[in-house]
Amino acid sequence: MSSHPLARYGWDDRWEAEFAPYAETGLLPGRVVRVDRGRCDLITADGTVHADTAFVTPHDPLRVICTGDWAAVDPHGNPRYVQAYLPRRTSLVRSTASTRSEGQILAANVDHAIIAVPLSAELDLGRLERFLALVWESGAQPVVVLTKADLVPDPVGLSYLVQDVEAAAPGARVLAVSATEDDGVEPLAALVSGGTSVLLGTSGAGKSTLANALLGEEVMDVQAIRDVDGKGRHTTTTRNLLVLPGGGVLIDTPGLRGVGMYDAGSGVDQTFAEIAALAGDCRFHDCAHETEPGCAVRAAIEDGSLPHRRLESYRKLQRENQWIVAKTDARLRAEIRDDYKRKHAAGRAALRAKRGRQG
Repeated sequence: MSSHPLARYGWDDRWEAEFAPYAETGLLPGRVVRVDRGRCDLITADGTVHADTAFVTPHDPLRVICTGDWAAVDPHGNPRYVQAYLPRRTSLVRSTASTRSEGQILAANVDHAIIAVPLSAELDLGRLERFLALVWESGAQPVVVLTKADLVPDPVGLSYLVQDVEAAAPGARVLAVSATEDDGVEPLAALVSGGTSVLLGTSGAGKSTLANALLGEEVMDVQAIRDVDGKGRHTTTTRNLLVLPGGGVLIDTPGLRGVGMYDAGSGVDQTFAEIAALAGDCRFHDCAHETEPGCAVRAAIEDGSLPHRRLESYRKLQRENQWIVAKTDARLRAEIRDDYKRKHAAGRAALRAKRGRQG
């Protein structure tokens, strides 16, 4: 399979087997490298194909064609249309700002998600935890890259920053990289070689500079960030899939202003794996980690082994994710409403008891 023209784009025996029914009808496989306004570019064994996605554009926004998909296209059609796409192995999804709480798919069939966190500004661990929840939920492996590491010349100070991020990203690899000085790029390139990687981060995080360093050439435009707040404009405006010289492919994405949860319950749990582990030792299986006796999570906060910030961030993402899911799940909405009523009643009972003792 390594000799297949699409092997460098991630084609393997599993994709070959899944595509077999389409091949029997004369359709050609291709990987989507760019999507723009109802059309997409695909890399096929015959070269780049420009195709219309009208046939596979359903009402569900999570089922639209996106960068990273493997699709079937008619090799002789004029104009050409994408006929279908193969089931995704992984998919990165966030919620949109829409009042309908729709999901937006960012990339498909990703093995590694590189989360760029710039050291040109104060670390925002809460935002990082949001990215991590999104990535863990997708099925991809997160890699946190602290970009612009040359702005922290003190190696001891840099090591402390790495440790802070490692504590907020259990299970993820954390690397400090200076793309402009080519420091730390080689181990990152080795880590993501041979698979599909996607670059995630806010505007001004240094994603395009990092992409150029991984690609070994100036492919992505780079703009200077503002000195006043360390932010930049959106250099990348579409999601593009590019071949890495050391093997594998890279999907570069526009800077994300918001990273909303979208049915990412397991991703949140994995992001805060240490809290889930502690909760297993709580006296009550439904412990809310508030005032219950025998709470292992609260005990860890009191002895300093668990930062209170982590618990608050965990609760915030849990609430947000639950709210999003509840908007489309009537049963969950009813459970949340009943839980609120129970807690409200318990609070009033506690207040009456307190007043009775004072009287």
